[in-house]
Amino acid sequence: MIELRPFASLGGADHGWLDAKHHFSFAGYHDPERMHWGNLRVWNDDTIAPRSGFPTHPHRDMEIVTYVREGAITHQDSLGNKGRTAAGDVQVMSAGSGVAHSEYNLENETTRIFQIWLLPRALGGAPGWGSRPFPEGERSGRFVTLASGYEADDDALPIRADARVVGATLLSGETADYPLGRDRKAYLVPARGAVRIDDVRVNARDGAAISDVEVLRVTALEDSEIIVVDAV
Repeated sequence: MIELRPFASLGGADHGWLDAKHHFSFAGYHDPERMHWGNLRVWNDDTIAPRSGFPTHPHRDMEIVTYVREGAITHQDSLGNKGRTAAGDVQVMSAGSGVAHSEYNLENETTRIFQIWLLPRALGGAPGWGSRPFPEGERSGRFVTLASGYEADDDALPIRADARVVGATLLSGETADYPLGRDRKAYLVPARGAVRIDDVRVNARDGAAISDVEVLRVTALEDSEIIVVDAV
């Protein structure tokens, strides 16, 4: 099953410095049909103006994965962590028992990110943060795991959720397969380009909620950059 969620149908709000689109109910946007997809709770498509960002605020009991599409985001938290994550790279914050953090675009250009929240497999635990580069060449023509809650994915950033975040870059006409499994759910968003899944076209920033699929087969209709959450 594939449910297409066109970008134009997403909720959201334009705050001036932040233009936020929500694939799932979030803040002032509520849609009872779009509360979550398995343990995927939030997928926000955020455009952040230069020299602006999210001031310090708290979180707990959530796994927060940030994929930077354009520009860069600078993180700072109450644990003493500080780091800059640039386009194509990923950061993960495990909020655990509680952490306060800020996320700023300190660049002179617009930053665009996907912010993905996953429900943890257990509450509490020590909070943590990590970031790493994922060169585009590593994802060329195939899916690679960016963040994972499974020990077998030791090259990925660790999260405390029964989920994976995977990415691929495909040239027009290329096809990539991802072994999902019929007992799991996937949510796919092209950061750029357009892809086809079965007979469904998914354009840049559209969402596709996918279930009851043993192998997810994605064909690029244009040069494309794809992010997928594999959830339960």
